[in-house]
Amino acid sequence: MSGYHSLAGVYDALMADGAYEKRAAWLDRQLQRAPRPVRTVLDLGCGTGTIACLLARRGYRVTAADGSADMLTQAAQKASMLSDDLRPFFICQTMQRLRLPERMDAAVSTLDSLNYLTRSADLRETFRRVYRYLNPGGVFLFDVNSPDKLRRMDGQLWMDETADTTCVWRTDYSEKTGICTYHVDLFQLRSDGAWNRSWEKHRERAWEPDQLTVWLRETGFSRVLVYGDLRTAAPRSDEDRLIFRCEKNPERGV
Repeated sequence: MSGYHSLAGVYDALMADGAYEKRAAWLDRQLQRAPRPVRTVLDLGCGTGTIACLLARRGYRVTAADGSADMLTQAAQKASMLSDDLRPFFICQTMQRLRLPERMDAAVSTLDSLNYLTRSADLRETFRRVYRYLNPGGVFLFDVNSPDKLRRMDGQLWMDETADTTCVWRTDYSEKTGICTYHVDLFQLRSDGAWNRSWEKHRERAWEPDQLTVWLRETGFSRVLVYGDLRTAAPRSDEDRLIFRCEKNPERGV
C-alpha cells in the first residue's frame, strides 16, 4: 500500500460520509450468525481504526493491523477515547506478512483494503495468513471494489473539501494490468493563510470474483459466498462493492 502519509491526518474528515456505523452494524449481524461464537476479531487493513473501534464498542476484542504507521497513529488517537478494556490492539504489519500472537474467531477487511494488493502472490499469501490465524470454524468477511467500478473510474476527476483541506483525485485504469491508479493532490491551509501542497499515488487491482473464490477455496476456506454491498443477496450486475464471506473448515486446525 503506497501513500497515506499526508492523507492520513485528514482521512477521517474527508471520508466523513463513509457510513461506518452502518457497515459495522452489518458486520456485527454477520458475526452474530457465525457457526462458532465470535469474541476475538482481526481487522485487516484497519486504516484509521474506525471499524475496529466500532466493533470494540460492540463487545469484541479486536486486533487491528495496517501497514501504514501514519494511519495507525490516527487510529491510536481515536481508540484513546475508549476505556482500556475496549481499546483495539493495533499492530503495524502488511497484510501478506501478518503475524499474530494468537488465533482469532473471525477476520474482517473493509473498504477495499484488499484491492491495494496488486500482485496475485501477495493476495494469495494474505488469504493463507488469515486462514492460519483463524480458529477452526472462523469466519472471514471482506469487501473489494468490483472490476466494473474500477473500469468506470478511468479518466475520472473529483474533489473532497473541508474548511482547511482540499483533496483532488484523478484516476486512470489500465485494462492490461487491471490496475486503477489514484493520483491524489492534497492542499492544506496553513496558519499564515498560505497553502501546503502534497501528492500521493494509490493503486488498486481489479480482482475478478470468480478468481477470488477459487483462491479462497484452494487456501482451505469453505462456504464461499459473494454478496452485494451490505446485503446477503447476490451482487447486481452494476455493483460497486462486493462482499465475500467464507469459513475455515472446522475440522482443519492448521
